[in-house]
Amino acid sequence: MTPPLIDIGANLTHDSFDRDRDAVLARARDAGVNRMIVTGASREHSPKALELARQHPGMLYATAGVHPHHAAEYTEECDAELRALHAHAEVVAVGECGLDYFRDFSPRPAQRRAFERQLQIAADLAAAGTPKPLFLHQRDAHDDFIAIMKDFEGRIGPAVVHCFTAGRRELFDCLDRDWHIGITGWLCDERRGRHLRELVPNIPAHRLMVETDAPYLLPRTLDPMPKDRRNEPAFLPHIVAELARDRGQTPEAVAAATTTTAAAFFGLD
Repeated sequence: MTPPLIDIGANLTHDSFDRDRDAVLARARDAGVNRMIVTGASREHSPKALELARQHPGMLYATAGVHPHHAAEYTEECDAELRALHAHAEVVAVGECGLDYFRDFSPRPAQRRAFERQLQIAADLAAAGTPKPLFLHQRDAHDDFIAIMKDFEGRIGPAVVHCFTAGRRELFDCLDRDWHIGITGWLCDERRGRHLRELVPNIPAHRLMVETDAPYLLPRTLDPMPKDRRNEPAFLPHIVAELARDRGQTPEAVAAATTTTAAAFFGLD
């Protein structure tokens, strides 16, 4: 029997789940995904992530942050709102935050400022004796991302580079800094994720976590495919099976290791 799984990144506040959110959670539980981290990635959705976590104690937890796509909305008021959210125990990580130079939905200077402000929140929480890990996003911005993180070395807690899609250099830069790696259904994309299959054996078990990033990144190897093409946490075991094959392990071993790592990382135990 496969051990229970933790989905470390599910956008369950997305409006595509409004019609059947309870059923989505029930399917996840039936699939063995008994804990999920609800991603907070904007001023609108971070409070919603907390609200959802409070409705499902012990099953759902939340992050609170502003994704680089929304960096232009990062004001002093936004900073105060995030700090207030982090006073709640159900919020278990700072972020999603980081840099995205692939889409550039917010100007790059605004992205860098928003990222630095959220790293400061993490540093302040650590200094206050209430540290929380970082839930990070990086796409096509690796060098700036590394440089900004370096400015906060020694002042922040553990970090996970969520939805890792980059290459060998980027992976080892992250591992050399003892950061964790989140793997999604991108692994199952024969067009864009083939290189990940060669890289994932290099990730130490105590640095590896799994996530769906639902409703995005539906695994392309899923059969049958849902008609609405929406990803959901119940599909996490499929990602684990693919990951296990690429690592030369059993799904049970990968499930047990990633669950242990995620529970420790987010302080769920």
